[in-house]
Amino acid sequence: MQISTRLTVRLATVAAVAALAMTGCTTASQDGGSGSSNGASAPATFDPSTVAKDDALIALLPAALKDKATIDVGSDTSYEPAEFLDKDGQTPIGYDVDLAKAIAATLGKKAVVHTADFSSILPKLGTVYDLGMSSFTINPERSKAVNFVSYFNAGVLWAVQKGNPKGITMDNLCGKKVGVQTGTVEEDPDVKDRSAKCVAAGKPAITIVSLKNQTDVTTRLVGGTIDAMSADSPIIKNALAKTNGQLETLGAVYDSAQQGIAIAKTDTVFAGVVEKVMNKLIQDGTYTKILTNWNNTDGALPKAVLNPTAG
Repeated sequence: MQISTRLTVRLATVAAVAALAMTGCTTASQDGGSGSSNGASAPATFDPSTVAKDDALIALLPAALKDKATIDVGSDTSYEPAEFLDKDGQTPIGYDVDLAKAIAATLGKKAVVHTADFSSILPKLGTVYDLGMSSFTINPERSKAVNFVSYFNAGVLWAVQKGNPKGITMDNLCGKKVGVQTGTVEEDPDVKDRSAKCVAAGKPAITIVSLKNQTDVTTRLVGGTIDAMSADSPIIKNALAKTNGQLETLGAVYDSAQQGIAIAKTDTVFAGVVEKVMNKLIQDGTYTKILTNWNNTDGALPKAVLNPTAG
């Protein structure tokens, strides 16, 4: 049986993309069980019918998508407030979810957001998912394997229990238990590199507690079974708000970087359309409205860019 060139390219990069997903940043990861850290619903329901479809942009869609009624989106739904499950434990919500709905509506389609393990999303782009929207930090390794359209900016931030009872500082992490979500840049390279420096200095390694779901990491910190946690800045700020004063930040935000909507490397035409759609949503105010609804305008970008230079 002959395999198309497009499929051959995709199959050839699956293993590489899978490895990148496990070692890059977030993004997020969930297997469908947990959602909001306290079962809270979205602050307000986003109605995609308020977004007008754009026939000119629809005309630019590749043939495979023009007649398709949906845009299938892979998302790890444990990364509140970007993407997480509503109190029913089934419905994806968050600013990434609302942006996906707005993108689809602009293209005259409906967004179907599928809960997926973070590490499985990038390898399935172009075959299972049309888009990956899961707070993916744009980095050089990932940019070699997929197309990215920038849409948000976030950095790394740490948290400890309120009052910092264990006296944790960014300089005494050696030998401590640090929680991270599996597959994020917080896990690798950040905490992993910090641990290696501890060992090189003759100090005990950091015990990296890597969990699939960010909500589980937060729960462990509240319960005191880990000493600190590291995640993207919007996620840490949200965790502080949702745990009723049981946590506080440690240090300041660092390593700010752009996050991107992921599209299969071979789907260059669709990637170009997504860039145009995002810029339309930025210009008409829909983008700002969505981020305002989720109290995350600090991460807003003035312009979406296809495959920006990765830091």
